[in-house]
Amino acid sequence: MTGDVSPMRTALTRAGRTIRPGPSAPPIRQVLSERRDVITATRERAQSPLSTLRHYAVTSPGKLILILIVLVVAFVATGLYASTILEKRTQTLQEMINRTEPLAEASQVLYSSLSIADAAANSAFISGGLESPALRVRYSDALATAATAFITAAGSPEDSSAIPSPAAQREIDRDLQTLATSIPVYSGLIETARTNNRLGNPIGSAYLGEASALMQDTILPAAENLYNRRSMAIADPQSALTVPPWGVYVSLFSVIVGLVMTSRYLSRRTRRRFNIGVLAALVATVGGTVWLLASGLMSVAATSNARTEGADPLHELTTARILTQQARSAETLSLARREDQTALDQSFMDTTAQIQATLDRVKATASDSGSVTNAQLYNATYVLNHWKQRDAQVRDLMQSGNFTAARVLTVGDGKESTAQAYEDLDRAFTDIITTTRNSFRDDINTAQRVLGYTGTGILILTLFGGVAVVLGLIPRIREYR
Repeated sequence: MTGDVSPMRTALTRAGRTIRPGPSAPPIRQVLSERRDVITATRERAQSPLSTLRHYAVTSPGKLILILIVLVVAFVATGLYASTILEKRTQTLQEMINRTEPLAEASQVLYSSLSIADAAANSAFISGGLESPALRVRYSDALATAATAFITAAGSPEDSSAIPSPAAQREIDRDLQTLATSIPVYSGLIETARTNNRLGNPIGSAYLGEASALMQDTILPAAENLYNRRSMAIADPQSALTVPPWGVYVSLFSVIVGLVMTSRYLSRRTRRRFNIGVLAALVATVGGTVWLLASGLMSVAATSNARTEGADPLHELTTARILTQQARSAETLSLARREDQTALDQSFMDTTAQIQATLDRVKATASDSGSVTNAQLYNATYVLNHWKQRDAQVRDLMQSGNFTAARVLTVGDGKESTAQAYEDLDRAFTDIITTTRNSFRDDINTAQRVLGYTGTGILILTLFGGVAVVLGLIPRIREYR
């Protein structure tokens, strides 16, 4: 053996290398498998978080977590949205009853009082010499009431929210300035006319005519514009409040649909028919929806009734009362001037025709359960017709030259005088306006009370629903760990 090994070593040494025995090489399959594992791990580490999240979202626990997040966000968003919308409606109703409507009422009183003062001043003038105490008191009271109403109708900085736009506020400021500067001038002209009338100076009628022209051409149009803009501040919010809050309904119904679909998904996945948390959330949401349907529809109905049975006829009747004062002014001015009576007589007839048309419109739209009763409207119509008959007698007396009898029939205290008919008609309109205004305020208060805590209640119910969904789905998610 020794002789055999030596020649072999010699041969290997001559070849320039030495072969030493070692471990055997690993199989090729193992090497490829390890290489694939390394590549896979590298790819997984290189994946983005979004891809990982997308992969997790298609799994059952991922789907449940996604459903949980969507439902909680939907509950919170729906609750906040419903609370905001309904609270805004409640605040609008409160502002309407506390600020907007009193401003409109003050503007109406201002408008009416100025017309009454003008009519009383004309009546006092044609009575001759020293006017009767009743007419003097009527004029003074009307002017004092107009001054008080002017202060209220002017409002305050806090009342600016009752104005629809800055442009409307500028128009109101302009009308208020016109009234503030013109009313003292008017009262001064009336006092000058009264003084000359007592002294028997004919120029008194000229001062009276100038004062009446100032009232009819400047003061009353400004008061009318003020009243119309204050009334629009009521009409515009009312139009919006008569429309149900469809956005809140859609949000609540969407949440209900989402809860029903979630319940069906859980029933298929977990083999459980009901999930207590989802069921509690569904009951709370359905309860909030029913609450909103009841209170919302009742509030909309009350607001709509306030407009149709309150605000709309109130505006019509206020205009009719103003027309009554204008008709009285035309009637008394016709007797005061005694010349060129055609225009004033035509003005009286046109004005009374408008009053009759207004009564007919209110009568046609008034319901049996409305605020304005048919008896009140028929009484106003009867008094108006009686007034027109008495005025026709006055015109006949004036055409025959019997101005003394015409004056007695116009400003006398008798039951058949036009003064009595005018006062009866004005009293009838005052009663109807008072009834209509009370009905309007009652309906707005009802709408406010009905809507009340609905927004806060729905917010609480939706937050409860969100918590119930979390408590109901978390145990199902933990089952996959």
